[in-house]
Amino acid sequence: MTIETLALQGRDRVHTGLAGLDTQRLKSMRNVALRSCFNRLEDTRYRLEFVARVRGREYVNDAASRTINATWYTLEKLQGGLIWIADANDQTADYSRLVPPALRKVRMLLVVGDAEDRMHHTFKGIIPTIVRCSTMAEALQRAYRYESEDEVKVLYSPACYNGHSTITQGEVFRHEVNEL
Repeated sequence: MTIETLALQGRDRVHTGLAGLDTQRLKSMRNVALRSCFNRLEDTRYRLEFVARVRGREYVNDAASRTINATWYTLEKLQGGLIWIADANDQTADYSRLVPPALRKVRMLLVVGDAEDRMHHTFKGIIPTIVRCSTMAEALQRAYRYESEDEVKVLYSPACYNGHSTITQGEVFRHEVNEL
């Protein structure tokens, strides 16, 4: 089956079908294989992880989203307005695939990394505010001060590999949020 055929079925049916497929595979695995499978899920801690609520605003750690596809999924999954912190260091990535969910949800993009120009070019006119930040602490301070009439969440979803481990980046985000 091609990805186009799969996509024509609709997102909800695809997710349900994939979940059913996983369930069938899990039922057929032996206990040893099952334990081995779940032991490899160490990065799930940094996948859509609620970190804190500060001044009524949720902070979500998605440091495990180190590809455009993973970030696309996250942007689609979260409800409401978002302040998105991206760790953009990939000068060759095609961020245009993130435009549809960004258009609907992202109010502010805070870019930590060297690909700020590329992201600015991609999201200019799509996201109202795009700001380059030198550190995660600076990005979180800007997100903290952002005034909005609607409820927004602060999301850290790198969208690319930045040279650091998921655990390191996830812990940096958690630490800086707790410093607010």
